[in-house]
Parts: sequence; structure tokens; C-alpha cells
Amino acid sequence: MNEPDPAPQISEPSQIPQGPVMRMLLRWLMRPARVVTIEILSPHFRLVELEGEALKDVAWTAGQKIQVAMGTGLSARTYTPMSWDRGRGRTRLLAFAHGDGPGSRWASGLHEDDICQFFGPRRSLDLAGFEAPVVLFGDETSFGLAAALRDNLQTGGALHMFEANDIAESQQALDAIGLCQARLTARSADDAHLAAIEAEMLRLAANGAQFVLTGKASSIQRISRTLKAGGVASSRIKAKAYWAPGKTGLD
Repeated sequence: MNEPDPAPQISEPSQIPQGPVMRMLLRWLMRPARVVTIEILSPHFRLVELEGEALKDVAWTAGQKIQVAMGTGLSARTYTPMSWDRGRGRTRLLAFAHGDGPGSRWASGLHEDDICQFFGPRRSLDLAGFEAPVVLFGDETSFGLAAALRDNLQTGGALHMFEANDIAESQQALDAIGLCQARLTARSADDAHLAAIEAEMLRLAANGAQFVLTGKASSIQRISRTLKAGGVASSRIKAKAYWAPGKTGLD
């Protein structure tokens, strides 16, 4: 995941402007990492690899989050690492840069060898005990989570169902990270597109599927209500809202 900005994402300085108190807080609370590679997958998706001593020997589980400082103060955006190499001290993030907020500016303006500061990893979505079949619903902010879970779920994988603004661009990003079989549905202004997703999920629920709902808060709420009304037990549903229009810091 990465938290979208309430409005559409260029480069802020990689070093955070700070006084003595801020420097002390950063030493206590944050870890430094260097940008090793940046791969532009499409106009709005960046595959970012970070490296550093602080990433070595870190206990990380797929679904956990990190929070990356956005240039001033302690403002941060949340990302779900796709992978974590604790031996080499490397992690990979898929950044979705849309709008003109701090997260978009950070992702769009990154350069190799930039230094960033981050919190984590920390617990975000606990999928312990989830087994096949699993359906992962989300949107552009959920692609990184889907990639992380691909090789870590006891399920041997999951069926991915995403809503997205730009189907062609989203497919391009998914193909690049090895999720070419994901099902994409174009968003509609009135959320009418969710009806078809709900119908398919109810069909899958009848076959014993478990559900991981991520992304936009209102979409999660609607689908969760539909599943529960269809007799799906709460124990078969895990949910984590990554964003809502006009709000930040949901996760």
C-alpha cells in the first residue's frame, strides 16, 4: 500500500530540514535508507528499492507497513513493502504517485542515492491463519500488498480483484510486478461498478473463500456489508482502509 494524497504526487529534498530537536527525534524514531533503484513502470507507478544497514536483520512479515518521512517535520506516508531482504538490507516499494501532495512529490521526484528516513516495519494487516481460497480486493494502493502476499500466504496465492481509475495503466503496473492475472474493474462516479464485484465475491464466498479488503474506505465498507448480509462470517473477512477522499493518515 501507499497512502494516496487527498489530492493528486515531484521532488522534495531527500534530506529533511530540521533543527536540533527534530534531529534528535529522527535519531530516536527513524531509520535511514538509500534509494538504490527507481523503475518507472507507468506515468503514476514507481518501483523503488531502498538499502541500508538499518534494514538488515529486521523481522518483517508480508502485510506490514513502513512510514516514509515526506521532507519536513514528522509528516509521513505509508507504504506496504513488496519484499524485504534482511541479509542484504533491502526492501522494495511500489509507489502510486497521483495528485499533488507530499507523497506524490516524494515518489515522482526520487533519484538514485537519495536518502530517506522511515519508521517501521510495523503491524498493519495480520493475515496469520488465512488459507486458500483467498480473495484480495483493493485498488491502486493495494498492488504492493498483493505482490508481498503472493509468495507469503499459506494459500499459495490469492485471487486479486481491483477497482482502478485507469485500467490500461494499472494493468501495465501489475504486469511489471508479476500480477498479470489480476481482475481490474474501472471505477464509476456513482460506484455502480461495485455491484459486479459484490456478485462475484458472493459466488466465491459460497465456495468457502476468505476475503482481504483494502484500499478505499467506502468501497471496503460497502463490500463488507454485502458479504456479511450474504452470510459470510466476520472471521472470514480482514479489512484495512488505506485512504478516504479528503483524509490522510488512515493507516
